[in-house]
Formats: sequence, structure tokens, C-alpha cells
Amino acid sequence: MKAVALLVVCMLAVALAAPAQEKGLIINLDIGELCLNSLQCKSSCCHRKNGLSLARCAPQAKENQECSPKTLYGTYYHCTCESGLKCDSDITIGGSITNTNFGICVDPNGKQAGD
Repeated sequence: MKAVALLVVCMLAVALAAPAQEKGLIINLDIGELCLNSLQCKSSCCHRKNGLSLARCAPQAKENQECSPKTLYGTYYHCTCESGLKCDSDITIGGSITNTNFGICVDPNGKQAGD
């Protein structure tokens, strides 16, 4: 157990010592790399297809794509929206716990139907 803890500390020290632009081992991960939490990804989205799949860094959702609002767990079944867009969904406590609050990315400054 001590060896595992020492290995994790060493990996974290190497990752934090590297310049921000370089590829990371634990943080600053590129799209497609394995992750455990969205904080590790450059895109801020650690995505998994289902509960049994491995999570990988993925691009944020574009306008009119499915999205998730912020999650409690740090991984998503649908990524959050790109900057400037809003995830239009019905947010519920149950949906936040089960990670099922899905919606569509919309431009909050865009014209509404009938305008």
C-alpha cells in the first residue's frame, strides 16, 4: 500500500512540475485520453458512453447537440456546452444524482421561435 501511495505522489509531482502546454500524465489530458474526472481534461469533459465503459476526455458539446449540466461526479454521459452556450434541460435533484439531466445546447442570445 505504501508503494502505491508513493507512486501516486511521484506521478502527481511530475505532472504538476511540467509546463502547462505539454501533454500531461494526470492533468491537462487531450481528447481521447483516459480520465477519471473532468478536471483532468483540457476540454473540461470526461465522457463515458455508459456506466461500464472507460471514461475518456471528449470535446464540449456544440450548439444543438445533447448536453449535460454540471454533474456531481465529474464524468458525463453528454458533455457540457461550449463557452457561450447554455444546456437547456430540466434540472432535478434525482437527475443530478443519477446523471440523467440531459438537454440541448442553445445560444442564450439567439432568437426564440416566433420572434
